[in-house]
Amino acid sequence: MVVGEVAVETDVVVIGGGPGGYAAAIRLGQLGQSVVLIEKEELGGVCLNRGCIPSKALIHAAGEYHKLAGLGKLGIQLPEGEASFHMPKWQTWKASVVNQLSSGVAHLCQANGVTVVKGSASFLSNDRIGVETGRDFETYKFRHAIVATGSRPYIPPFLTPDHLYLLDSTDVLNLQEIPNTLAIIGGGYIGMEMGMAFAKLGTKVTILEAADRILPQTASHLSQEVWKQAKKLGIIVKTGTRVETANVANGRVVLELLTPSNVREQISTDKALVTIGRVPNTKDIGLTQAGVMVDERGYIPVDPTCRTSIPHIYAIGDVTPGPALAHRASKQGIVAAEVITGMPSSVDSPYVPYVIFTEPQIAGVGLTREEAEQQGYQVTVASFPYRANGKALSIDEKEGFAEVIVDEKSHLLLGMHVVGADASNLIGEGALALEMAARVEDLALTVHPHPTLSEVWLEAAEAALGHAIHIVNKTKVVVQS
Repeated sequence: MVVGEVAVETDVVVIGGGPGGYAAAIRLGQLGQSVVLIEKEELGGVCLNRGCIPSKALIHAAGEYHKLAGLGKLGIQLPEGEASFHMPKWQTWKASVVNQLSSGVAHLCQANGVTVVKGSASFLSNDRIGVETGRDFETYKFRHAIVATGSRPYIPPFLTPDHLYLLDSTDVLNLQEIPNTLAIIGGGYIGMEMGMAFAKLGTKVTILEAADRILPQTASHLSQEVWKQAKKLGIIVKTGTRVETANVANGRVVLELLTPSNVREQISTDKALVTIGRVPNTKDIGLTQAGVMVDERGYIPVDPTCRTSIPHIYAIGDVTPGPALAHRASKQGIVAAEVITGMPSSVDSPYVPYVIFTEPQIAGVGLTREEAEQQGYQVTVASFPYRANGKALSIDEKEGFAEVIVDEKSHLLLGMHVVGADASNLIGEGALALEMAARVEDLALTVHPHPTLSEVWLEAAEAALGHAIHIVNKTKVVVQS
């Protein structure tokens, strides 16, 4: 920074233009604040450009391609050998989706008076921030700041990607050819989503997970449905297995493994994808100069209004403790913006839904049975299988079930979980039900359209009350006159 340089004054600076940062900036603009949004790469962040959106585009395309093999039983005949998947054309499609969305974000920022600055930002003090924009260095003086710098993949040094054979989650979405073999280090949601997508495209996939099961942060009875489908897709799943070394030789990746029985194994694969986890981007942004506290893991503690240890500096999204979810970041961004302008806003709801885009999809909101019991609730748990739903059978999606967790005393819904087709859309009803403090009777009395997958919620609620129509009830209802 040049001594004596005049800083540009603004009401708020937002560092990071991902789902949380741009939502905060737009809401601030709507509320009449002058806003500078600083993004060092592309608006939309990892989610829009290299994560959520591109990966779901691949998952959708792979799913559609995979369905072709089963169309014969629906009466649809395809010439044998005619279908193929062309990765470069998919890359063009992916780029068009990303470009459309990122252009939309840029337009919304402009329409709401947000000044977008491309560069790397770092706090100089608790009211000034410097931005390297390539050849220039700009300084901004702010009244409030929002940190929304997101997260990055956690990569152990011995698994550092070469971006050609040993890949990270960005690399795998930029492939121009479908690999014959792919080893995935990490059986969490990213590993399972990508593994199942490539398996549907014809890749021989091996999942290597250090925990004793895949999707270890998900309830085991839900992840079990994904494991069964992974076997059907021909995916080799090695749980309790640690990768000790990774070496690239002769155009292949050689992985040294340690099995649960402490036996060493070696596998060779065309590509290996590292999906172990993510860490917050809180280094090198000057948080110390601003006086903002960071915990031992690099996360920024915040209160329900998203304030950090410095009251006029806020943090949202993946840099804060909690699930790394785009919709959580967006909600926090809107809350921070409203608090800055004096509105009585806060992140006051525990009901943040999650979605895993595996085969089948998993989605949930609220407590699992185990969590509810740990908190002292006496619970009723009821589920309804997809195989008993008319719509599920008619679209050949009979795997999975919907489940409700109910407090026995009050009949309040404590949690709703679903594993099956379109779970990502079905869970919206669950989030609303819990947010509105619905009782299981409310769900059962709500008329659901037929034939739809949404009826699984109705039937699960009725099962909890002992009177589901389309499955045999395990309990009897006694009606007293």
